[in-house]
Amino acid sequence: MTIVPALDLFVAGVVLVVAVWTVAVRNTSSAVVGFVAYGLLLALVWVRLGAPDVALTEAAIGSGLTGALLIGAAARLRAGESTVAAERPGVPVRLLIAALATVVAAAIAGVLLSLPDPAPTLAPEATANAGATGLGNPITNVLMAFRAMDTMLEKVVLLLAVLGIWSLSPDAAWGGRPHLPHRAEPDAALEFLARVLTPVGVVLGIAVLWVSADHPGGAFQGATILAAMWLLVLMAGLGEVPDIGRRRLRLALVVGPAVFLTIGLGGLVVSGAFLSYPQGFAKPLILAIEFAMILTVATTLGLLVAGPPVAGPPAAGSAAAGSPARRAAP
Repeated sequence: MTIVPALDLFVAGVVLVVAVWTVAVRNTSSAVVGFVAYGLLLALVWVRLGAPDVALTEAAIGSGLTGALLIGAAARLRAGESTVAAERPGVPVRLLIAALATVVAAAIAGVLLSLPDPAPTLAPEATANAGATGLGNPITNVLMAFRAMDTMLEKVVLLLAVLGIWSLSPDAAWGGRPHLPHRAEPDAALEFLARVLTPVGVVLGIAVLWVSADHPGGAFQGATILAAMWLLVLMAGLGEVPDIGRRRLRLALVVGPAVFLTIGLGGLVVSGAFLSYPQGFAKPLILAIEFAMILTVATTLGLLVAGPPVAGPPAAGSAAAGSPARRAAP
């Protein structure tokens, strides 16, 4: 056995060990750390499988953003963790859970093993028509042409998730702003890092989107980098989360789905099918959707981490309806 297969087997073994440890560990913070490590290892696995786009998504969304959300949830639940840990289910309940998990795993394995050989696929048809969009990246081509409806609905789901988090705030806080609990001290190292790293991260996030037409990348991956830079600025105390009543913020949240839906309806009129791109205009229309999507996704991901708005007077310059500054404006 050469060194490369040996390393692949080692990584696969580490992934299994980290997965089991993440599920079995009793401490919430340790489980979250294990989950983040598990996502980064999976990204490495996807790289070894020749799927860099999936690896970028796993590292950015599966490990990065989800890990940040879980860290925030673990911090909020830390006070009652000891009480929950003491309420351990009995042996019959644990045996029932294990039996159900075994049945589900066996059913999934049975379905996979019963697939015909070769398995049914639309890959030949997708490959034969890939040149119609003018995109060199097959992943972007599939997501924006053959699975455009799924891609559009993903943005709607993110918007609904933000609305769900905002709905957790009391009525008195509606129109206020989310508040990040972790802020850096004045002249801290985090502030220096935010000032140095943010410009580079913004350029990198836009570049990841721009090259996705022909190389691995995409709006989700680029938006995650932009959201991380925004959160870094907020955590360093160099900025504030805007009031949720600001029109610019709400416009940023809906511009991605709005542009996607508008182009989709235009395809219905011009080409006779919803989300069908006119011949010769597919690539510029897809790029327009991607640039609108990166703004929506980056804003959404940042607001998901920031959490629901809290009560308090609106900041100066807020466009919240009914504010004194708003009424006094000429």
